[in-house]
Amino acid sequence: MGDAALWQRFQNYLLVCDECGVTLDISRMRFSDSFLQDHDAAIRRALAEMDKLEAGAIANPDENRMVGHYWLRDSSRAPTPEIKEEIDVCLANVGKFARAVHAGKIKPQKAKRFTRLLVVGIGGSALGPQFVARALGSPAKDKLTPFFFDNTDPDGMDLVLEQIGAGLKETLCVVISKSGGTKETRNGMLEAQRAYEAAGLKFGAHTVAITQEGSALDKTAVAGDWLARFPMWDWVGGRTSETSAVGLLPAALQGLDIRSLLAGAKAMDDITRRKDPLRNPAALLALMWYYATGGKGAKDMVILPYKDRLELFSKYLQQLIMESLGKEKDLAGTVVNQGIAVYGNKGSTDQHAYVQQLREGVRNFFVTFIEVLKDRAGRSMQVEDGVTSGDYLNGFHQGTRAALYENGRESITITVPDTSAQTVGKLIALYERAVGLYATLANINAYHQPGVEAGKKAAGAVIALQRRIAECLKQRKGARLRLEEIAEQIGAQGEIEAVFKILQHLSANPDYGVKRHLEAGKSVFDATYSG
Repeated sequence: MGDAALWQRFQNYLLVCDECGVTLDISRMRFSDSFLQDHDAAIRRALAEMDKLEAGAIANPDENRMVGHYWLRDSSRAPTPEIKEEIDVCLANVGKFARAVHAGKIKPQKAKRFTRLLVVGIGGSALGPQFVARALGSPAKDKLTPFFFDNTDPDGMDLVLEQIGAGLKETLCVVISKSGGTKETRNGMLEAQRAYEAAGLKFGAHTVAITQEGSALDKTAVAGDWLARFPMWDWVGGRTSETSAVGLLPAALQGLDIRSLLAGAKAMDDITRRKDPLRNPAALLALMWYYATGGKGAKDMVILPYKDRLELFSKYLQQLIMESLGKEKDLAGTVVNQGIAVYGNKGSTDQHAYVQQLREGVRNFFVTFIEVLKDRAGRSMQVEDGVTSGDYLNGFHQGTRAALYENGRESITITVPDTSAQTVGKLIALYERAVGLYATLANINAYHQPGVEAGKKAAGAVIALQRRIAECLKQRKGARLRLEEIAEQIGAQGEIEAVFKILQHLSANPDYGVKRHLEAGKSVFDATYSG
């Protein structure tokens, strides 16, 4: 395509949303001129389904619940006065609590004020707060410095605690779990509690819960006389919870402008309710995903923000998109194995990483560039005559985009003015809406996660098997047992590989006193184990 034709295509397919300062360019996607017209009826049906969802229709029949994260930034749209009041009260309480912490009215047990924040969560309960903390935070300005337990990795938690160090006595802990039964978060909470108590501190005097009323975590917080409890509602999923207390409380405690973040999300919600798909950035995004993947996940989505502050955006979107769209069955119960794989990092770091493959390797992807117009707060120095570092960043972005297109690679570009709280709110809302619209186009349920639940059940089965193995070795204390003997004694001959993996783990750690004995030159499968 010649320069003139490409320039014309750019003008034809550049969507400028003046109301919120966001621009969407789909001109480097090679769809035919008839594609948008051919799919006009389908995307309009998706928009109508979204209207029903926002009005309070049951969107997750598996759990018989509504999906209402859009109400969080505009409570007037809540389907009942009671829900509206709950949202308003929660937001007011988040602000009130954060101000009291910053003023030292709510203070730690053995210090004048809180200076650090430890967020304990998993999945959306950690990824959203982490993304926002990285995007909007500033070590020089943050009122509380944020840290995260976002996995059940003991060494990872030890590393975070080392970073906090003696500042633990000034650290406010926020534990986030809707049910309180999520094992990763439960484990992180217990590890944090042990650390506080080892430092001579009362855990409850430093801790806040964000959970569903009446949950196991809620009961733990009440029994432990925790500082406060904030709600999670069954109509907000973890991956769409950033504009609930899950994201707002950590952000407010860090000192970020949560009202602006909510205003940005609301502004994008308003624009993405437009019924004309050609003027609706979320509808166009969903259509481009559908075009690029054939509606069946045929290509991966590469997210390349050209801004360090947005480095975690691809990780955040990875969960939002893959957990929402990665489904075995469609709404009719037909096996479709739907989904879109998402990965990315940041530009121009990736000029020196996987962009080489993107340009010349397998064509199994499409790129979304996130372009930020403002380089920094204030003026920049010149690294060459008339050229700044930010100019080079822009040059690398433009160059990569052009190089990919010249070699038949497709891309979308989202341009935003800055990395303010409003802009971050807009990006979150844009992708939340696009995910819902694409799901309707693909005829799947974006709001349940049976695969996640299956993984939790499988992990529980492994833990149960580990307990049986540990008990077997305890009863035969001192005896050296072969792998097959242990499996036979606990009736797990059909799970011998799992028994092997568990024994490897137990013998590598001192907690259970399990020892592995292996003669030189023997196979790993000839080892014996004793307790």
